[in-house]
Amino acid sequence: MTDPRLPEGYEISTDPARIDAGRVHRWLSTDAYWAMGRSREKQDLAIDGSLNFGVYDTLSGEQVAYARVITDRATFAWLCDVYVDPSVRGKGVGTALVAAVRDELRPCGLKRIMLATHDAHGVYAKLGFGPLERPDQWMVLVSE
Repeated sequence: MTDPRLPEGYEISTDPARIDAGRVHRWLSTDAYWAMGRSREKQDLAIDGSLNFGVYDTLSGEQVAYARVITDRATFAWLCDVYVDPSVRGKGVGTALVAAVRDELRPCGLKRIMLATHDAHGVYAKLGFGPLERPDQWMVLVSE
């Protein structure tokens, strides 16, 4: 899909056949603090079980960014694995990608879209994300 928020020469797609799974795995397992060391098998399972978004260079077809969403498309979504290749950072690709995710999910009428991040709070805030109003009501089960 052509997105007017993207810089010229890029497009967003939710077509799972376009995902460069090897590239996504390399990005996440070697350069993303939340997924360091993630196995290719685990990443492929994550891709298969998610709604995937890719940003592509329209001339080369090369994937330059990725995000995935875990959702029931009715009540809840979790935005995760948002990654923008260093070569295109600062061009608005990440902001456009997250906006496309938000807009794709809007017709579902979800009660909330969650994410967790150590950085890029400004990117997410300008798209409507904010801190939990009642963090004391949330819990997590973490496995080793």
